[in-house]
Amino acid sequence: MPAKPKFYLTTPIYYTNGLPHIGHTYTTVVADVIRRYKRMRGYEVVMTTGTDEHGVNVERAAKNAGVPESEFVAKMADAWRALWEELGLSAEEFVRTTDLRHVRTVQWLFKLCRENGYVYKGHYTGQYCIYDNAFVNDAKPGDNCPDCGRPTETLTEENYFFKLSAFQKPLLDFYKKNPDFIQPESRKNEIVSFVEGGLKDLSITRTTVRWGIPVPGEEPHVFYVWFDALTAYLSAVGGPDYEKRGMWPADLHLVGKDIIRFHTVYWPAFLMAAMLPVPKQVWAHGWFLMDASKMSKSKGNVVLPRPIANMLGMDALRYFLLREVVFGQDGNFSYDALVTRYNSDLANGLGNLASRTAAMIEKTFAGRIPKAGKLEAADEALARETQAGIGDVLDYFEKMNFARALESLWTVIAAADKYLTTQKPWSLGDSEADMQRKANILATTAELLRIVTVLAHPVLPDSTAKIWTLLGQPGSVCAVELDGLRWGQLTTGAPLGKPQTLFPRVEKSEAIERIESMANEELNPSTAPAPAPATATSAGSGAAAAPAASEKIGIEDFAKVEMRVGQIKTAERIVGADKLLKLTVDIGTEIRQICAGIAQFYEPDSLIGRKVAVVTNLAPRKLRGVESNGMIIAASVGPEGRPVLAGFPEDVEIGARLK
Repeated sequence: MPAKPKFYLTTPIYYTNGLPHIGHTYTTVVADVIRRYKRMRGYEVVMTTGTDEHGVNVERAAKNAGVPESEFVAKMADAWRALWEELGLSAEEFVRTTDLRHVRTVQWLFKLCRENGYVYKGHYTGQYCIYDNAFVNDAKPGDNCPDCGRPTETLTEENYFFKLSAFQKPLLDFYKKNPDFIQPESRKNEIVSFVEGGLKDLSITRTTVRWGIPVPGEEPHVFYVWFDALTAYLSAVGGPDYEKRGMWPADLHLVGKDIIRFHTVYWPAFLMAAMLPVPKQVWAHGWFLMDASKMSKSKGNVVLPRPIANMLGMDALRYFLLREVVFGQDGNFSYDALVTRYNSDLANGLGNLASRTAAMIEKTFAGRIPKAGKLEAADEALARETQAGIGDVLDYFEKMNFARALESLWTVIAAADKYLTTQKPWSLGDSEADMQRKANILATTAELLRIVTVLAHPVLPDSTAKIWTLLGQPGSVCAVELDGLRWGQLTTGAPLGKPQTLFPRVEKSEAIERIESMANEELNPSTAPAPAPATATSAGSGAAAAPAASEKIGIEDFAKVEMRVGQIKTAERIVGADKLLKLTVDIGTEIRQICAGIAQFYEPDSLIGRKVAVVTNLAPRKLRGVESNGMIIAASVGPEGRPVLAGFPEDVEIGARLK
């Protein structure tokens, strides 16, 4: 049996100056979609992501955190890796630029370039901030430091330089011989124009930076930025022994448009100088913009992936990112557009088609997909449209036009909805002819749904796996070979799987409020709901440190706290909040909504009718998008601070004041 063709793709090696936002997630989602798609086309696929952990900014961040650089970057790398795993985006290779395998690869690449005559020692002159001990990129004499705002000085240091100027013609020749190397076309034109304008030699080491990979025998030189970070793509798949792994050169580098120059000019030049294979393609995507500007934490317009995934599911975020914007172009991100697409395309579209098809089969054919008989014109027309859709979707996937691929797929879903509306299987009777007609209609719809499920799997891995099980199809959807996908392969007669909620509709304003509340807690931990005092349970879901024994309060302070007897009327869990319950509590004069952090210790049903002590004069606050208007009193028991609700052994009137 012939070996599978290989496909090696990478995300950028992300800088560890913060945790992933939606921009990082976008690139990683695209890589994961391509990985799943290529596997379903028979490729052996390796995907690499990782963290770029060197440089003066890491030095500063570690110093501010009061920890060694190695400890700081290890924690950051663990956080990145954990989030990707949580979101279902873990790669085959996660490379850190502090890994020993990477250090050796960088030093090996430098040695090859130097031996081939493309590295020399010289002096770098630039603007230096003496307060931050760092060169300021792109600054001119007289400019202030963008970090501290104080004047920079012109400083010269000894560096090693790479002869980038020697690669103007080789690069232009390479672009001409490999017209698809840079994508999209607009970025290719930009890079060709840049190279035609002339290339300057590049400083690839620093002596003023301490935290970096050392140049062997040339201390205090350390490798600078791109010579270090770019090499991670090679070190991830074998480094000096890349031929044994068999994955290099990379088939695809996925990058943001702001770093395309480094990947299409510097990186191929380094590899050419070392006489190593050059990657086959670099795709630069655009940005998701908020308020017409690029997202950044400093601007306060960052969108985080975890709150969206917690509220709507990761498949919803994947679908939106790929459907909303043509890959390669900029696009605007808004929660309004996200929830609108979720409800219209996923809840009302794919989710509704799957649930109504399964429900009709369950009701009419005892939960087993019937076998179709002689098809009528409407059935055959839908089959032809679906078969044509297979070719369209695969063609768009090959061209990385994910938005058009999904548009084509949802056209097929719309055709199925129209087909059911016009054929009306629910209006047919129980005669032999009517039952056969119902069998044809539902088998045709189930076959269309099977094909849609296979084609959508790279984008919607979790929900399509559920639909596959719901349809009672054998094996797993990820194992279906796309090249052999065609109409007429539906397995009939097998029992349907257990119905599952795929995409429950959400109320837009409530969903957005909850997402924003969760994001605010993640971005600003200090403003997250404070844990309750040791004698109370509120939205914080845990016990805060009680005032020190020496901190006394006067009776007048205690008198400000108003507490009453309340009775819990309803209790339910809050989506995306493992510790919170939403309660409605009768306090005598009104019914209050209160959030309590007791979900891990009390079942909602067990609380109904229970009388509790309630602090009633706290200012309202929103927790996970839900308003909490009061606090339930509890004791904090044991080392883990388990909450035990305060209660009343005697019958006490609701609304009675506690003194």
